[in-house]
Amino acid sequence: MKVGIVGTGNMGKIIIEAFIESGAISPSNLNITNRTIEKAEEIQKIHENIRVLPNNADIIKQSDLVFLCVKPHDIYSVIKENEDLFTEDKCVVSITSPISLEQLDSVLSCSTARIIPSITNRALSGVSLVTFGNQCTTHWKEKLYEITEKISTPVEIDQSITRVSSDIVSCGPAFFSYLTQRFIQAAVSETEIDQETATTLASEMLIGLGELLQKGIFTLPTLQEKVCVKGGVTGVGIAVMEQELGDVFEKLFQGTHDKFEEDINQTKSQFGL
Repeated sequence: MKVGIVGTGNMGKIIIEAFIESGAISPSNLNITNRTIEKAEEIQKIHENIRVLPNNADIIKQSDLVFLCVKPHDIYSVIKENEDLFTEDKCVVSITSPISLEQLDSVLSCSTARIIPSITNRALSGVSLVTFGNQCTTHWKEKLYEITEKISTPVEIDQSITRVSSDIVSCGPAFFSYLTQRFIQAAVSETEIDQETATTLASEMLIGLGELLQKGIFTLPTLQEKVCVKGGVTGVGIAVMEQELGDVFEKLFQGTHDKFEEDINQTKSQFGL
């Protein structure tokens, strides 16, 4: 099976590297391209057997499975400019949330799916959010599960929870990275600890926290309960967070959903759906 990647930006590159490192796809079976072709060629310098093709049309013609790793407003043009090349035996996967499966099915006669990755997939971990189009065959559903299981835990979701699921899985690492950096900065500004030591301690704490959750030793509530001894220091810290955070996370989801609606409206003007 030949796999084509259209777009080798941040997420496209992460998918390529995860596929290769996990053994899900061998480099010799990967065809890649990018608007700025030099970016694709940089990846080829590391993985020599990858084929860099000059344009989207060549990727589609020479691939069985095509991942569209471009911005939402670019997907329609990629499809329409190469509409006749998407034959029924192929499968097209979008990795972006504002493009619905109904929109893909309206302009394609082949199998379609949406797989929203996470940066955590680069470590062959985390979740991939999976939704299949009505035209997606059993063969392609099985193939997509087979390769995504190599790099993540695939979770099939309903389209109605696409945005919030993506906020948690795909945006979550950035959100919690920001919170951790603020946590570190506060420690440095309010105490005598240096930046490097605080960063090391916080990073190792997060790794340990992940291990506790992965091994099922504690749930999030029981973990907090175990650390937060009544009348202790942790309890004081939790009380400060409860008072100061307020509805910040509610506003976060409101903000991401507002932006999501903007993106959806833009794609509707293209697809007519």
